[in-house]
Amino acid sequence: MIPLDAGARRAILEAADSLREESLDWLFRLVRCPSTLGNEAGALKEMERLYRHLGLAPQRIPTVPEKLEGHPGFSPPLIGYEGRDNVAALHRPKVTKGRSLVLQGHVDVVPEGAADMWESPPYEPTIRGGRVYGRGAGDMKAGVVSYCMAFAALKRAGLQPAAEVQLQAVIEEECTGNGALATMLAMPKADAAIIPEPGPGVDAYYSAEVGVVWAWVTVSGRPAHVRDMQSGINAIEAANVIAGAFKDYEAERNRAENIHAAFHGVNHPVNVNFGTIQGGEWNSSVATRCRIGMRVGVMLGYSARQVREDIERLVAKAATDERLRGAQVKLEFKGFMAEACELSVETDIGRLSRRSYSEATGTELRGFPILGLTDARHFVLHGDIPCMVFGPDAQEIHGIDESVGIESMHGITRSLALTMAQWCGVESA
Repeated sequence: MIPLDAGARRAILEAADSLREESLDWLFRLVRCPSTLGNEAGALKEMERLYRHLGLAPQRIPTVPEKLEGHPGFSPPLIGYEGRDNVAALHRPKVTKGRSLVLQGHVDVVPEGAADMWESPPYEPTIRGGRVYGRGAGDMKAGVVSYCMAFAALKRAGLQPAAEVQLQAVIEEECTGNGALATMLAMPKADAAIIPEPGPGVDAYYSAEVGVVWAWVTVSGRPAHVRDMQSGINAIEAANVIAGAFKDYEAERNRAENIHAAFHGVNHPVNVNFGTIQGGEWNSSVATRCRIGMRVGVMLGYSARQVREDIERLVAKAATDERLRGAQVKLEFKGFMAEACELSVETDIGRLSRRSYSEATGTELRGFPILGLTDARHFVLHGDIPCMVFGPDAQEIHGIDESVGIESMHGITRSLALTMAQWCGVESA
């Protein structure tokens, strides 16, 4: 770390505070972009605009499956990548004094669900009780704005990082992580990375994360008129039989002896979720076909390949159930094929981030293992780059009325500005 004199520290923090309204403006612009899978173009254009606003030249980085397929971090994609390239920008100093840094975040969001259940429309950002509400506000557009405003704070204070800084806005964190992988591989290797993913109702850092495997089961039954339903095979009922086959497996994977020490004390860390179902044609017809999508957690010490084999075994066994006699069962793996990852905070960037947060906010970051995953695994497992994941207080992410705390967001901006200044060093802008 490079010491920061008191005058520079004060100037950086005052500059960060002066950017509060601008931060909200950029967050509102991003939340207004309904950047679900395949619809990220608007948010990516906003990121190009934001990077130019910071005085940086944005560059598009395509995600090309043919170039990534042999990489251990690659996941089978759900759709094509045309028209939604990742966006990055690279700051180069006049003279390199410190260490290089990646500031990364994803712009994709999960679907809003039942929009009529939201108190305010999901893509019309609204402030209530000191929080910004909207899909993606917490996960993780506030974090993206925070790292950009941290860079802007240094410039407003008349300074700039004295080392290379990469700003990365990526896609598909919510389903494959391929955008982050493509961007990491395309950019120069950095000395550290920070991803300001949201905390669980409090500002927090992630100490470990589970892996995830996505699988899809399609059951084709035998259609019939409901009056002759005994002669048919109902694909929806058959799919439910297959889903039920995972209950005992889920319980087994959560037995104490199967839980890594990093997750001790966490209730039920390995989750099996059936998140989508498509099937049937008519209420008075025995359903011909049903497709269900599942998400299966991967515990540290167990591999995504092993979980894939478990899924294959369980589906094959369920397909022999008497209730599925005559049905056809197809299993596919698309989406996450991601390993679990431990995120050590006892690294230089981890210690500096926590200290900077304390200096910027007067409080301490809490650490916890998450039962989801982030793009951090690419840096740690595949890039040999230490990565610190910490971000603002978010609530109801992936749920109804998602929100982020405004004061928390500004605290993260202040923290990132101090971290960047001490990790990279500073020079006159």
